[in-house]
Amino acid sequence: MRLLSINHQRDAGPGVFAEAIAGAGAQLDEWFIAETQIPPADPTGFDAVMSFGGSMDVDQEELHPWLVDEKALLQKLLTAGTPFLGVCLGAQLLSEAAGGNAHRLARPEIGWLEVEVCTDGAHDALLGTLAPHFEAFEWHHWACGVPGHATVLARTPASTQAFRIGDCAWGIQFHAEVTPADAEAWITEHESESEAKRLGIDPEALRAQTAPRIAAWNVLGRELCARFLAAIEARHDAGVQSA
Repeated sequence: MRLLSINHQRDAGPGVFAEAIAGAGAQLDEWFIAETQIPPADPTGFDAVMSFGGSMDVDQEELHPWLVDEKALLQKLLTAGTPFLGVCLGAQLLSEAAGGNAHRLARPEIGWLEVEVCTDGAHDALLGTLAPHFEAFEWHHWACGVPGHATVLARTPASTQAFRIGDCAWGIQFHAEVTPADAEAWITEHESESEAKRLGIDPEALRAQTAPRIAAWNVLGRELCARFLAAIEARHDAGVQSA
């Protein structure tokens, strides 16, 4: 199995998902789309594609023209039926590619938050084992405006946290992939008094909350990615091919 990871910045890549993919004996190719327009291979030729987070906003197309290209690519992957998993910004891009409208939250969701798994989520291949609720590491200013034909799988009071389009494209708002190093980099980046005040966070408190939780969270992340790989395998075994 060969997967493509679309990365938007160096400290927001596949994280522990890469560990799960390597453990399964699959191949992971990474594409830093903000740095080069040229992917490692034709994205439509991979068994699955993933897209991760980034500090840019989903509507900043003039500042980051590659956002336009990525949305067009995701539309193409959806039409082809290519298995896809989007995380945070990647989920917002999936939502827009499918006809939804991402929107800015009145207040960012940052830190450890309780996520409710919806009724449909309890039967989902990726989210089902997390029902009825779980605590998640969050870091986002925007939320997915889920298109009408999508299935909402999980949510917080403020935003949709997971959704599925069809039977093989998922978007998750929470950072199941985040490594301890990346979490620390994000906290440090926003540690100045002005930044912390703007985001409404206490960096030291967030560090203290993260330290005892991150190991179990990384187990959850690797397991979620393993279920994504299993869903891809199941499609192959059933003879389902991309269009």
